[in-house]
Amino acid sequence: MTSPTPSFTVTAVDHTGLTVSDIDRSIRFWTEVMGFELRRRGHLAGEFAEQVTGVDDADISTAIIGAPGHTIELLQYTSPGMSPDELRSPAAPGTKHLAFTVDDIEAVHTRLADGGWFTRGSVQTMTEGPRAGTKFLYLHDSDGLTLEFIELAK
Repeated sequence: MTSPTPSFTVTAVDHTGLTVSDIDRSIRFWTEVMGFELRRRGHLAGEFAEQVTGVDDADISTAIIGAPGHTIELLQYTSPGMSPDELRSPAAPGTKHLAFTVDDIEAVHTRLADGGWFTRGSVQTMTEGPRAGTKFLYLHDSDGLTLEFIELAK
């Protein structure tokens, strides 16, 4: 079975957008804990914000964070004012995570735990296959954001 040729070309991955409940707290995490760069803050509202997002009365505070080789966009909806009721399971459909390769997964675990992130599991080492010896860890924040950290086999 062949796939039809798309009528468009993806030229790049531009950014990853993450909706958060407290943009200032999230900016502190991404800049102070992760060491990334705050490039700019902004605000979206009115018809443009409503039409782009499909959210009535959208009023959004934004921040653009520069990460190594990638850009992260933080969005806090100040209207309509939704807040997470509970942490979503990583198994829930629609759940997303970002994965970072790091040089010391235990140091990441300690640093992020000090920053309020928590884990439901623990650091695990792949025992077989092409990634044997590689360590993995999922960490979560109070918004339900999941980050995965990977320490390559040495």
